[in-house]
Amino acid sequence: MIIEIDFNSDEAIYIQLRNQIIIGIATSRYQEGDTLPSVRQLADHIGINMHTVNKAYSVLKQEGFIKLDRRKGAVIALDVDKLRGLEEMKRDLRVLLAKGRCKNITADEVHQIIDEIYCEYKYEEP
Repeated sequence: MIIEIDFNSDEAIYIQLRNQIIIGIATSRYQEGDTLPSVRQLADHIGINMHTVNKAYSVLKQEGFIKLDRRKGAVIALDVDKLRGLEEMKRDLRVLLAKGRCKNITADEVHQIIDEIYCEYKYEEP
């Protein structure tokens, strides 16, 4: 598992870890059913506290990206509740777009950025 944590970032380590795993799922590096390293293994590998990994896994579970299994540990298991996903995305985008608007970023520039990012994930319409 390739995880890159920026220890100088203002972003919390558990959020960075969460984001890296979500991006890994979106880019097909991690597949449905894949088992993530144990909390202890990942903490040792990255050099962080086990509670930090545990918090990231808990958030991923709440958000519907993983399930926690007593025997297997953390397993990629996507909750495909599209309506909930759209509402979460709308909520998150509202703040990002407001920041962009304050910095004079146009709608066309936003659309271009979105298209670039979706290409990275090899997104295909169902």
